[in-house]
Amino acid sequence: MSNEENAKKTVDAAKETAGQLISLMTSLKEKNPKVFFGAIGGVVLLLIVMMMSGGDSGVVSGPSAKNLAAGQRYVLKNPNTYEIESPIQLLAVPGAIAAFDDSEDVEKGKVESCRRIAQGTPVTIVDFQDFAGKKNAFVKVQVEDGDCKGSSGWVLAIDVQ
Repeated sequence: MSNEENAKKTVDAAKETAGQLISLMTSLKEKNPKVFFGAIGGVVLLLIVMMMSGGDSGVVSGPSAKNLAAGQRYVLKNPNTYEIESPIQLLAVPGAIAAFDDSEDVEKGKVESCRRIAQGTPVTIVDFQDFAGKKNAFVKVQVEDGDCKGSSGWVLAIDVQ
């Protein structure tokens, strides 16, 4: 059998089933209208109950946004990771969030050890940048401790806590 013949048989079977269902409904409406309209009312009532039920009135919790201030000291912490060792990327330009491939830097011999900063490193906020309608989405920070003391770069505001 070809696909067309199979498709035609399926369509014919569906039409026959739909026709039988419609004839059953109309005969039920004529013979016993109370059962017919009761069944329709039951289906409607079931749909209303399903639409009205469910859901929770509780508010979904998430990371709370802090009111960051320039010149204040904070700590870098990424709320989107479970690993404490996961570094935070310092960017030269705000909004340059993308997949980071360090292989080009290694090949060119210009590995920047201060581009990836460990979580928990104290920083001071230098500047803010808005992005996509969100006020202060990016924060320019200056590292205050460790080997990279004095280096600066842009991070997401949620990474500063």
